[in-house]
Amino acid sequence: MTNIVIIPRATEKAYGQSLKTNTYVFNAPLTSNKQQIVAAVEAQFGVKVTNIKTLVQNGKAVRFSRGKRAQPGNTTRKDSKKAYVTLAQGDSIKVFDEAPAAEEKK
Repeated sequence: MTNIVIIPRATEKAYGQSLKTNTYVFNAPLTSNKQQIVAAVEAQFGVKVTNIKTLVQNGKAVRFSRGKRAQPGNTTRKDSKKAYVTLAQGDSIKVFDEAPAAEEKK
């Protein structure tokens, strides 16, 4: 089995899901499967995974300029894979660390 690197997504929606349903969102390589992602999460963060859902988000079509008089061209951005990982009860990952409270100015 090859080692893969997964990166947590630090977005508002991901933060809300982590609080409500103990589900964390990760960016994963396009070539990885669910078993590899589960093994990577358990190895990197030391938690127990109970459920996983994956999806491939297609890259958006974008237009670009080829000069002042040329017709614009079309291309697409890269595809990305997301993994929604639900952890066992009591497990958590410190993705969204809170900053220490700032001292009040007098």
